[in-house]
Amino acid sequence: MAFTAFSAAEQKVDESARKRSPIALFLLLPGVLFLVLFFVTPLISLVLTSLQEPVPGGFFGEYRQALNWQNYVFVLETYGVQAARAFGYAALASLFALLIGFPLAYFIGITLRRFPLLQALALVLVIAPFFISFLLRTLAWKQIFAIEGPVAGLANAIGLLGPGESITGTAFSVVFGLTYNFIPFMTLPIYATLERLDLRLVEAGGDLYANPATVFRTVTLPLAAPGVISGTLLTFIPASGDYINASRDFLGSTETAMIGTVIEANFLVLQNYPAAAALSIVLMAVILVLVAIYVKRSGTEDLL
Repeated sequence: MAFTAFSAAEQKVDESARKRSPIALFLLLPGVLFLVLFFVTPLISLVLTSLQEPVPGGFFGEYRQALNWQNYVFVLETYGVQAARAFGYAALASLFALLIGFPLAYFIGITLRRFPLLQALALVLVIAPFFISFLLRTLAWKQIFAIEGPVAGLANAIGLLGPGESITGTAFSVVFGLTYNFIPFMTLPIYATLERLDLRLVEAGGDLYANPATVFRTVTLPLAAPGVISGTLLTFIPASGDYINASRDFLGSTETAMIGTVIEANFLVLQNYPAAAALSIVLMAVILVLVAIYVKRSGTEDLL
């Protein structure tokens, strides 16, 4: 009798789930259409463009659809240095942003927890740069680092730079620009994790006679790991494809060109659309592999 009642109840649940499934699909439809229109379709177009070949006897920048896999060989052989430089600069920027952003997030999320007004003010200061254009902020640093700027003048005075030398156009200025522009992307996820941290766990470590350094290493840092991983990904991924900081018009030069700069040049100047598309696909694939390895080794596979 009990088995019959259980089977009837289970059948009612199945029928209810079947009735709700069309509604669930209808609610998912806008999101699915959005992804198809603005992610899947552009991605397919990018792949098709990367396989195009020049039209024989055609005009400059005129291509036709083909299966020209040689485009990938060409970009890997030609722009391998710029690709390696992009990932190297992005890794350095992520490291420096972490070294700056973690103490800042710790100060806001834990030290200022007892002072809500000061905590809110500190958060506003962290996100304040977003109220100014990315381009304008980077251009301002170009003026600061220029030969006639205060930083170069001080460096010349103490002998760090020779007469007429500039900080702009160097690896330092590009990495500095990447770090500065992406510090909020590192700070905010770490703050969100630390702000929810149960301070009783930290106090328990002290009650067990652990020194502050040990408590931080064994309690605070492991609990803050999800925020660190998220912040690193949010910094490394856009920094790898950045083309503004490394551009000659801003903080970079031809010697500091990154893969994003090369993509821009191939698309807008050289009009080599297949090469630009192939570089974009390569950049996307390498980032996916690096991110998967990083998340796997950090033990936070749930982020994928």
